[in-house]
Amino acid sequence: MKVSLTRFGVALETPLLAELDALVRQRGCTRSELLRDLARAEVVKSQVRDGVRAVATLTIVYDHHVRDLSERLTALQHELGEQVHSTLHVHLSHDYCLEVIVMRGLSNDLQAIAERILATRGVKHGGLEIITGVDESDAPERAKRSKRASKAATPADGHSNARRGPPAHQHSAHRHAVHEPASHEPKRRPAKRARA
Repeated sequence: MKVSLTRFGVALETPLLAELDALVRQRGCTRSELLRDLARAEVVKSQVRDGVRAVATLTIVYDHHVRDLSERLTALQHELGEQVHSTLHVHLSHDYCLEVIVMRGLSNDLQAIAERILATRGVKHGGLEIITGVDESDAPERAKRSKRASKAATPADGHSNARRGPPAHQHSAHRHAVHEPASHEPKRRPAKRARA
């Protein structure tokens, strides 16, 4: 989706502009791109307090030797139910584990959840990244559309046509083909004909 741009002037102190330009060079972007990124970050911060639909990643490092910590972290995630979409667990060392928790819900709820997890005894480090404006709030309507499309794809005899092409999954605006893993069986060559 193309969005129109508006040009406007910005007045900055000379030393601040010099620091901004250094950051522009470091990131390999333009002043406009950097200012857009900063503006988006501030808008997201303000929206988090308002409780808008959001996705978030919470990254924590914890000492797995702390008594019952793994169980408490798992219990907290189970309390959240469908708000937790995925968890990645990595053993960093003999003492420490890293966990990345992908969540979806209202931004203020995700912030509160993260604060509870980060305050748990034994969690050594952590950070939360909340992203707004990408979580579609019409999930129930999408599920209905998907169900209707699925029924329409089933012929009158009740047998599915799923194997007629590569399987796919579909979002509201686009579709992805899902490629099945290649077979590890060797391909058979056609038999050679003997020449007469």
